[in-house]
Amino acid sequence: MIKLSNPNLINSIQPNQPNQQKIQPATQNSGLFYLLWVFKLHAMKYLNFKRFHRLFLITGIVCCCAIYVNAQTAPPKPKAKTTPAKAPKPKLAALTPLDDTTKKGAAAAVPAVAALPKTASGIVDAFFKKYREEGTSAAVDYLFGTNKYFTNTAGIAQLKAKLDSLRQGIGMYLGKDLISQKNASNSLYFYSYLVKHEVQPLRFTFIFYKPQNDWVLYRFKYDDQMDIELEDAGKINNKHQ
Repeated sequence: MIKLSNPNLINSIQPNQPNQQKIQPATQNSGLFYLLWVFKLHAMKYLNFKRFHRLFLITGIVCCCAIYVNAQTAPPKPKAKTTPAKAPKPKLAALTPLDDTTKKGAAAAVPAVAALPKTASGIVDAFFKKYREEGTSAAVDYLFGTNKYFTNTAGIAQLKAKLDSLRQGIGMYLGKDLISQKNASNSLYFYSYLVKHEVQPLRFTFIFYKPQNDWVLYRFKYDDQMDIELEDAGKINNKHQ
């Protein structure tokens, strides 16, 4: 602090620090030197503050650069190893014999395989089911597929084409009636069926042969001449025979 005893005459300037000598201005009857001295003091303070501010700013910039360089050159920290969590071991169930209920459930879960017909009549029934649901071609292929010795594929294809063409002109298939069933022995069977369609009937003739254990197709034919045979059977000459 600076104490002024007289606004026009300066006797002494005493700062607050103890044990400091008094500073006497060169001329005590003029305030010009005092003003110059005060200006000089403030200028020195201003210059010192400006230098300090500049030094502080440069120091901050240097520190920031040093921190950035250290961050760039420092080796990367090793990543902490993460161990995957171990899955709990499944508990083993005790193996026990299957009871009746489990056996029934296991049998129901397995899809049943359609058994092949073991009789000649079973083959006929399967043929007519395919004839109704899948068409002429699938039914004829199944029928001739029972005998591996039918290798005339061209003849089978021609038969299917003619039968399918005939079927398209006689309407929907409605069912079948057995006309005749005969057997020459336990290994050779003959079947004749009336195949009913909306417009007119057909006649299917099957002959099956059992060489060892399985029945196979031996002969198949179809025709639409039953009305002619009935007319011939109804002739007068036939009554006297």
